[in-house]
Amino acid sequence: MSILVYAEHADGTFKKSAYEAVSYAKAIADITNTWVTAVTIGDISTSELASLGHYGATTVLHVSSEQLNRFINQAYASVVAAAANHANADLVIVSNSFSGKGLAPRIAAKLGAGLADGAVELPVVEGNKLTVKKTAFSGKAFAFTELISDKKVISLNINAFEAQETGDTPQIETFSPPIEERDLATIVEEIVRITDKVSLPEAEIVVSAGRGLKGPENWGMIEELADALGAATACSKPVSDAGWRPHSEHVGQTGITVSPNLYIAIGISGAIQHLAGISASKTIVVINKDPEAPFFKVADYGVVGDAFEVIPKLTAAIKAYKGH
Repeated sequence: MSILVYAEHADGTFKKSAYEAVSYAKAIADITNTWVTAVTIGDISTSELASLGHYGATTVLHVSSEQLNRFINQAYASVVAAAANHANADLVIVSNSFSGKGLAPRIAAKLGAGLADGAVELPVVEGNKLTVKKTAFSGKAFAFTELISDKKVISLNINAFEAQETGDTPQIETFSPPIEERDLATIVEEIVRITDKVSLPEAEIVVSAGRGLKGPENWGMIEELADALGAATACSKPVSDAGWRPHSEHVGQTGITVSPNLYIAIGISGAIQHLAGISASKTIVVINKDPEAPFFKVADYGVVGDAFEVIPKLTAAIKAYKGH
């Protein structure tokens, strides 16, 4: 069994989740005594391509085409499937990112492969069978999926597996699979990214707040705390519905699902819809003046207190610790 990884990038720079996916593939390759090939699409420098080797890729297939300068789900899935056939890969790994959620099932369909999405651990390998632990029911539980097909696709949850450098130098090859016009039927005209902030889905630390902040004019202290921690900011659904914060920061069952190492919830009661989007967080800290807030039941650490008193002191302490 050989392994192919789709390495996702943003404007020519690989995302942390891409290195996590390559490291995950390398760990499986070590178990199964095989190798890892990475495929990536778009304008990327040679040095950036070579960085994939540091995390375990033996070969990097680089696809560069003007037709693929914009992300197109169907076309990208066809390219990754073609790369899997080119590399004789039996297993394809993608990140369970916003793009990966659309790519993984399409790649599986094109390869006639079994799919396990939302993996959180290395699979158990038994001959041709892989048993994959994955999130289920909007992150409220775990399931074990057995992949017994000849071809397999796994999408890895962001922050579920630590990126690990191996220091290898990969062989970089230009790969030019045919691109069918039907794959270009739907075109994404523009992707707007907030470049000066930490990406919420990939953030290792998330600072989130709810209606306890009383209004958008008080969000400055949340952003200050996030800046001190190097964190992304998020909010509850009522906050985004009220227009206090953009919907791109809404975390929950109907918003973005996150799995950071640390999730700090400030002034959020902890409705089940919100918990569904953050339950995969490794450590949850809740700050709320209501000691009966449901969020405390799932918190690893809790502070009962007024956010307007607690947050400035917490931010000051973090800045002092970091020497700011």
